[in-house]
Amino acid sequence: MPEQIRVVLVDDQQLVRAGLAMVIDAQPDMTVAGQAGSGAEAIALVAATPCDIVLMDVRMPGMDGLEATRRILEAADAGGAASPPRLVMLTTYDLDEYLLSAISAGASGFLLKNAPPADLLAAIRTVHTGDAVIAPSATRRLLAHVAANPSAPGPDPVDPRLATLTDREREVLELIARGLSNAEISSSLYLSETTVKTHVRRVLAKLGVRDRVQAVVVAYESGLARGGA
Repeated sequence: MPEQIRVVLVDDQQLVRAGLAMVIDAQPDMTVAGQAGSGAEAIALVAATPCDIVLMDVRMPGMDGLEATRRILEAADAGGAASPPRLVMLTTYDLDEYLLSAISAGASGFLLKNAPPADLLAAIRTVHTGDAVIAPSATRRLLAHVAANPSAPGPDPVDPRLATLTDREREVLELIARGLSNAEISSSLYLSETTVKTHVRRVLAKLGVRDRVQAVVVAYESGLARGGA
């Protein structure tokens, strides 16, 4: 049996959780580690249950999924967790404020509930490897938003988030901001894919971000990447 990805399901609708659990438990490399019906229940469950991925509903009565995500990740950081769970937000509503708030809260994925099961499973596996997944329509609007709201008129060489990057790491960050995969960056810069992965890990570590999506936001906010890129 392959190593299983432990998934926690959080949704206030029991029928939705049951459907997700059926799909996930049918996979040889996944298992449902627990279920919660509210943000508060999710915080308690994740604190007591080892898990890799949390599928979190955005809109729930009481504490919503965004606040629960913040608290779960803050608790993991405060506790010095070596491998904190990664959060994927699920919502019926494809709205900008949810997307931006989810990224700000530290989520590594944002998917619509009407996504095909295959896309959801692929997203879980992708996020588990350390990357991020955002619904395609949401990605386009995210980049449009940060490009339309730059914090500087041009690249800021003294931006503290960029100051520690080498020239090569800046090149890699610019290509990440254009949406290129590791393989495409490898081809563009004539580097091995292993070398690109190393550069990406260093960029994320130096920027203090969890994944590529948050790195893209930094690239646009700092002025390193522009809307035309």
